[in-house]
Amino acid sequence: MTSSRLIGLSVHLFTASGAALGLVALFLAAEGRFAAMFAWLGVALIIDAVDGTLARRLKVTETAPFIDGVALDLVVDFLNYVVTPLAALWRSGLIEPVLAGPVCAVVCACSALYFADRRMKTRDYWFRGFPALWNVVVFYLLVLRLPANASLAVVLSATAFMFVPVVFIHPLRVKRLRLVTIAVTAIWAAAAMAAVMQDLAAASFAVKAVLVAAGCYFLALPLFREGGAIAKGELNG
Repeated sequence: MTSSRLIGLSVHLFTASGAALGLVALFLAAEGRFAAMFAWLGVALIIDAVDGTLARRLKVTETAPFIDGVALDLVVDFLNYVVTPLAALWRSGLIEPVLAGPVCAVVCACSALYFADRRMKTRDYWFRGFPALWNVVVFYLLVLRLPANASLAVVLSATAFMFVPVVFIHPLRVKRLRLVTIAVTAIWAAAAMAAVMQDLAAASFAVKAVLVAAGCYFLALPLFREGGAIAKGELNG
């Protein structure tokens, strides 16, 4: 085996390790250990943030072309962004128990459709529709501990927004306000780590305030997308 092929396979293995971390997080979710679950998902998120850059820089499509890196990334992301956090949602009591199972099943099916949609990203790397980041949604619900009906409304609204012609930011790849967005992402990550260390719902008011403010920033960013997504025709068809 040539050194270049070994390097390409190593990058794919690095991506695949995110699935192993997601499985550990899934076990923790089933046990109701949600702070520990998010700690493992956080490590997997770091892998997901850097593996694409590594793959492009090391040209894995040329050195290890027999492994589809895009498909591998989607498999890992579906476990970590959808399946594991939905297990936490089902186990947490955030939604009435009689509704939790059916709601999680519907969300999982809708998320599978979203992941398979070839129009998932616009030409300028915004996500088309809510990008099925259920790890983020469930994290906020566990930190803020809204009433069950409010949590249900948030979950159903986010599900619907996967199929609505609006855009959501990719914090690393979108050029518009990139430096500001990266700075806010770093602040959000620090607050998220603090919330995990403080056992989520028990986090301090300051930590929760930073998380809410950062969340509002990300939700407001589409309003500043140059030219307007719908006006440019990128969200239709």
